Amino acid sequence: MAKKEISEAAQKVAAAEKSKQKKPANPNGNWFVRAGKAIKKFFKDLKGEIKKIVWPDGKTVLKSTLVVIFTVAVIGLAIFAVDWLLTNGLQLLKDAAKNAADGSAETTAAAVEATVAGVINSVGNWVIS
Repeated sequence: MAKKEISEAAQKVAAAEKSKQKKPANPNGNWFVRAGKAIKKFFKDLKGEIKKIVWPDGKTVLKSTLVVIFTVAVIGLAIFAVDWLLTNGLQLLKDAAKNAADGSAETTAAAVEATVAGVINSVGNWVIS
C-alpha cells in the first residue's frame, strides 16, 4: 500500500510540475501578427472580388432608371386612386348618416344618389383630363 501511495504522490508532483511549465508560444505569432496577416488577406481577397465586377453600360443604366421611374409613377397613381376613392366613400357615408339623422328616408336616398352622381362625375372628369 505504501508503494501505491508514493506512486500517487509522485504522479501528483509530476502533474504539478508539468502545469508550471511554460506553454509553448503560438506558432502563428502573437495577436498583432495574426491581425496583420488577416488584414492583408482581406485586402488581397477584396482586390480579387473587385476584378470580378461587371459594370453595366450607359444604355442599361438608362433603361433600368426609366423602368424604376415608370413603376414608381404607376404604383403612386394606384395608391392615389385608392386613397381618393376611400376618402370620397367615407365622405359619402358621413353625409348619408348626417342626412339620416336630419330627415326622412326619401331625403337620405336622394342625398345619396346626388352624392354618388357627383363622385361619378368627378371621377369621369378626372379620368378624361
